[in-house]
Amino acid sequence: AAAAAEEAPGAAWATGGGGRSRARRRAVGVVMLTAPVDAPLLDTYSMMIPALAMGNIIVLRLPSTGGLVHLLTADALAHALPLGVVNFVSGPCLRTSDAIMRTGLVDCLGFTGSSEVLGRLLALHPQPQRLRVFSQVGGKNVAVVLPDADLRAAASELVAGSLRFNGQSRDALGLVLVHDSIAEALVAQLVVQVNMLTCGMPWEEDVIITPLVEQSQLERLQDLIADAVEQGAFIANASGGGGSCTDALFVPAVVFPVAKGMRLFSEDQSGPVIPVATFSDLAGLGAAVKSYSWTAPHAAIFTASGVKAARLVDLLSTAVSRISINGHGCRGNKHDERLVAQALHAFSEETLVGFPDGIVNRLVMEGAEAEANFLKMKRRRVS
Repeated sequence: AAAAAEEAPGAAWATGGGGRSRARRRAVGVVMLTAPVDAPLLDTYSMMIPALAMGNIIVLRLPSTGGLVHLLTADALAHALPLGVVNFVSGPCLRTSDAIMRTGLVDCLGFTGSSEVLGRLLALHPQPQRLRVFSQVGGKNVAVVLPDADLRAAASELVAGSLRFNGQSRDALGLVLVHDSIAEALVAQLVVQVNMLTCGMPWEEDVIITPLVEQSQLERLQDLIADAVEQGAFIANASGGGGSCTDALFVPAVVFPVAKGMRLFSEDQSGPVIPVATFSDLAGLGAAVKSYSWTAPHAAIFTASGVKAARLVDLLSTAVSRISINGHGCRGNKHDERLVAQALHAFSEETLVGFPDGIVNRLVMEGAEAEANFLKMKRRRVS
């Protein structure tokens, strides 16, 4: 049976230093969320639900591609919440998100996407110093392959991590950094693995690679590869059709050797391209990671040595927020729990109310507590 229980510890008055105080979290106000193309439900509602739980008003900008998926939840939200709590806005980013940010009415921005777009949006707000931000920014996720790694297993993980959701996922690996002593052998394994993938339409059996979401992305991938080829790289799987396209269907390309100065080395391709660069020592590797991948949320290490893995963990932990060992993306429940906790705090503000302890002040605060919604002890139902 359900029973009533008081709010979590910390809501009651705390005594110390001759006074009493209570800290409570409150809504920040109007929260604008940007719905990403690659995971329009998961990434969006992992922000929206915590923001709603903290009592905020939501303005959700739908992506130009994939916005219709939110019809699945719009009716449910309309029936469950008062009018105006969740507001959907559709249209190009420049005409919607930019215009909304310029009004200064947004108190908090929940953003998933590139650091470039985030920077532009923040600059548009007339009072950026008061704007709270909860961001899940993508970047050039890197994979580091050491000489003692199992190349076949590493190649399998690299292909899966680089081409998951056509490489258009925020968590996709964007650059493979391999020790120069095994670079050619790893590239050969990558070509074997990529050539085994089936390209086609999503509803066809065993299809892994499907058409890109936007036609403009196809052109961008071609430009990135052309830039690399002009500077000495080549498409290692060209004989298997790598880099070719039919309408919006782009055959995955393994590009090698990618080097500093090429756009593929520093820019997030967000598509089915696996750039492979080489390094000769940890000093060069550290410089590459810190210079070009500091915004990346994820890195992967492939090695058979715990000692070598430890050195790379120390190096990469200064640049990324999540590290996988001999795998392309190991999150775990703790990672998801941490994201929820971060979202709850980002979409709320803590306020401390205190007073010098004494009979008179206690009576005053009893009256305030009875009338102020912010101070009232809420009840929750637990099983």
